Amino acid sequence: MKPVWIFDLDNTLHNADLHAFPVINRAMTAYLSQHLQLSEQAATALRTDYWLRYGATLLGLRRHHPHINPQHFLRMTHPLNELLMAVHPMPGLAMAIRSLPGDKLLFTNGPRHYAIAMLLALGIDDCFSGVVSVEDVDLIPKPQIAAYRKLLARFKLDPRRCILVEDTLANLKTAKQLGMKTVWMNPRSYGAGVVDLSITKLGDIAKRGRWLYAGK
Repeated sequence: MKPVWIFDLDNTLHNADLHAFPVINRAMTAYLSQHLQLSEQAATALRTDYWLRYGATLLGLRRHHPHINPQHFLRMTHPLNELLMAVHPMPGLAMAIRSLPGDKLLFTNGPRHYAIAMLLALGIDDCFSGVVSVEDVDLIPKPQIAAYRKLLARFKLDPRRCILVEDTLANLKTAKQLGMKTVWMNPRSYGAGVVDLSITKLGDIAKRGRWLYAGK
């Protein structure tokens, strides 16, 4: 059977640190400040705390501020008109994605409208057979194991066929627990026990990772 590649979006397919993350972080801080009546400093601290504690600000809001509408939060904190002003694809992105055999899925903690817009802006929307956003897994973000199980059930996937490509080590740990192969998009190229392949650029998957999908 052919492999199924599951790609993260931010800082995996594009460099989100250069533009997207600053925009999203500012928008989240402004949203928390407005809707929770916090100072900018307090809103920034809360956003960071929820991200570090739960893996996503959204999950902290759902647990501690149930009056916040998560759909509204996701829409308002991912303003496409500003986000698409500058898009920074990873070097060799299209060639790297197209060179890999098998199906490709996008699996992101971001909202669907943002994920689809970014794939279009990056020019690789035709490479992916499915997009799994945080809404598609009942607003449960990675690295929560329930999110992965919902993805696997939705596409009827055997995790042993799957290869997750991610920049976040915690998200790879969950995938490894489920039996997936793991590729760490890691600019420092340090290894880790839950990582099958550590790469500094996407093109290295095809060059160094053929064994990951041999025989699948």
